[in-house]
Amino acid sequence: MIKCLAIDDESLALQLLADNISRIPFLELAASCDDAFVANKIMQEQSIDLIFIDIQMPGITGLQFIQSLVKKPMVIIVTAYKQYALDGFALDVVDYLMKPVSLDRFMKACNKAKDLYELKLSAERGTLPKQDYMFVNVGYSLMKIQFNDIKYIEGLKDYIQIHLSTSTKAAVVRMSLKGIEEELPQNFERIHKSFIVNTEKITSIRKNAVFVDDKELPVSESYKDVIDKLIK
Repeated sequence: MIKCLAIDDESLALQLLADNISRIPFLELAASCDDAFVANKIMQEQSIDLIFIDIQMPGITGLQFIQSLVKKPMVIIVTAYKQYALDGFALDVVDYLMKPVSLDRFMKACNKAKDLYELKLSAERGTLPKQDYMFVNVGYSLMKIQFNDIKYIEGLKDYIQIHLSTSTKAAVVRMSLKGIEEELPQNFERIHKSFIVNTEKITSIRKNAVFVDDKELPVSESYKDVIDKLIK
């Protein structure tokens, strides 16, 4: 079970949050409170795996509270204020939910937390399975992407576009090609300063290019050895 702490200064919102938590079978509501200082005391007295927290609260905001934590559990922000989403994801929150939160959207956020929790447990036990997916920040939430769904990745200055087999729309993520390259499995190859390709998705090869379906991706001189390796 994932032990949760719910924090919101609005009594009705706190009650609705507790009700939603009770509907998720792998969550256990350890405590709820309307004040960040009380929340801090609770966390000193018991182990908390996941926090649901509002942003605008008296005394100290939800973002300030998250920043103050030395040993930070997983965090899901539940708020009526959309403008703080980027600040929230900069603090590595699991998800950012806008009030009023539908149950299916709430469940989706909890499932993300469950995946991360199980991954952490596996790492602690030394039984980490071969991971076949990754989470990336897309819009106002963490998006789970299966590696075998990625066709190729294109770098665009401070952003990357992840082109997927299951979607005509690329996922736009604020990170570098180098940053995502370190997280990809061995079947992904850098072929250009602006492109990484899933070699299992390549349909044909030319001297200076590879094709993924009908998309031509350039291969720069410094990555010509990748072509030789693929052919062999």
